[in-house]
Amino acid sequence: MKLLTVNVGRPKRVEYTDAPGGATGIDKRPADGPVRVMDPGPKGEGAGGVAGDAVCDLRHHGGTDQAVYAFAREDLDFWERELGRPLANGAFGENLTTSGLDVNGARIGERWRIGDELLLEVTSGRVPCRTFAGRLGEKGWVKRFTQQAAPGAYLRVIEPGEIRAGDAIEIVHCPDHEVTVGLSFRADTTERTLLPQVLAAGDALHPEQLKDAREYVAKYGA
Repeated sequence: MKLLTVNVGRPKRVEYTDAPGGATGIDKRPADGPVRVMDPGPKGEGAGGVAGDAVCDLRHHGGTDQAVYAFAREDLDFWERELGRPLANGAFGENLTTSGLDVNGARIGERWRIGDELLLEVTSGRVPCRTFAGRLGEKGWVKRFTQQAAPGAYLRVIEPGEIRAGDAIEIVHCPDHEVTVGLSFRADTTERTLLPQVLAAGDALHPEQLKDAREYVAKYGA
C-alpha cells in the first residue's frame, strides 16, 4: 500500500460553487516534494490539514475531522471507465491518492501511518456537493456518485508530519467493529436505517454523524 500523490489546490473563482466569495480549491494537482500535514483546528475556524491546500468553504469543509481527504486510484480507474475519460490524481479533489488500500472498506477509527511521521484516523466518507458536481461537469453526478457508495475517506490528524509521493501506507490500528467508510456513507445518505449500526464506532465517528445517529435512535429506536 502506498501514497501515489499528495494533491493541493489553489483558490479559483468558478460559477459552479455557492461558497462565500465564489472560490474553491477543489482543482487539486500533485505537489512536488514533501508536504506537511497537521490538525487545522475546529471546523468553521480551521481550513485543511495539508499545507498549501486551499479550503474556501469553511461551512462544509476542513476542520479537525475533515483535515485530509483520501481517494483510491483504483476507484478513479473505475470512474475513468464509467465516464470514458481520463481522471488524473486529484481529479475528485482528494488530498491523497492511494494505491493498494481499500479506502471505502476502511473502518471508522482505523489508523494509517504514512511515511515515517504522519498518523491519520478515518472519520467518515465524503458526501458529494454542488461544487464537486460542477467540477466534474457530469449530468446527475451527485446521485450517480452517491449510488456507487464508494466516497473516499475523510481523516483526522493524530500525529502531524511530512509526506511525499511514494511513501508507504501502513494500517497500524483496526477497530473491532464493522462500521466501514462505505457503511457510514450509506447511513448518511441512502439508507438512514443503518444509522443505529454506526454507533458501534463510538467517538471515532465524525461528530456530525455521531450526533445524527444518536438523534435517529432517540426518535426511532435502535
